[in-house]
Amino acid sequence: MKAPWIDTAKDYLTFSKKERNGIIITLILCALIALISNYFPVAKTHVNTDAFQKDLAQLRITIDTSHSTYAYRREDNDAENYRPRNYNDNSGLKAELFEFDPNTLDSKGWERLGVREKTINTIHNFIAKGYRFRAANDIRKIYGLRSQDADRLVPFVRIAEEPSNKTVSASANYTAFTTRPPADINKTRLIDINTADTSDFISLPGIGSKLAGRIVNFRQKLGGFHSVTQVAETYGIPDSTFEKIKPRLEVRSLSIKKININTSDANELKSHPYIKWNIANAIVNYRNQHGPYNTIQDLRKIEILPDELFDKIAPYLVL
Repeated sequence: MKAPWIDTAKDYLTFSKKERNGIIITLILCALIALISNYFPVAKTHVNTDAFQKDLAQLRITIDTSHSTYAYRREDNDAENYRPRNYNDNSGLKAELFEFDPNTLDSKGWERLGVREKTINTIHNFIAKGYRFRAANDIRKIYGLRSQDADRLVPFVRIAEEPSNKTVSASANYTAFTTRPPADINKTRLIDINTADTSDFISLPGIGSKLAGRIVNFRQKLGGFHSVTQVAETYGIPDSTFEKIKPRLEVRSLSIKKININTSDANELKSHPYIKWNIANAIVNYRNQHGPYNTIQDLRKIEILPDELFDKIAPYLVL
């Protein structure tokens, strides 16, 4: 007896004359197409990728601008040393920088510099009492003057020579612009934050060995402090502790290690605590697209670089 599956297999494997002819014709056509493709190769179009690469570099910068502030990615070696600050300034004051003598500048001039009205009144009250600025950094002692404003203004201070018939004691000037009485100040030793070691910082109230080590490490990563207020950015220092030690801190030696923005790559730039990866990439990409920077101020043309951050990193940059 014949198995049922044999009949089923014959139904599927047996072709009619028309089906056999169709299969043969199909095979012939496939062979012809294969032969023709060898004699008539498809022309390859050369695509210039230079414009694409330029657009891609610009896209990287544009993507960074989508962040609410500039993007921040904490590096592992910064976590124990640096406490990032918020650079947003909501004061609404328009600032214009120009050379000035703080001893003779009028209210309009201080307003042009972006100083608040209350602080301007404080300055004029003390000058009216006979007090005088003797050095550019003396403006940091003005009560109510924000640290970021002081950092911005100090490089533009030009103090005229003092007449020989007018003398004002240094302690009087210090008292005028601080809240600590001279008696307390004379009892303490001022510390140069750029040369002090960990033992010097440990001598300050509220600073232990761990915080002292962080201050020194942060200073090394920065390349030196240019302002006393930078000590407050050390990771782990409470604001209350900084306010206690601030009157005992000063910047006597100003030797800052600087980064060349025309020769440094992104890795070198982002090694600085203030310069994160997206800012470093934007600096390098802008240089690649527009050529070497002519002045440090050219960095302001980078859209994702806030003015407040520019003021912080400018002292650490060189051409």
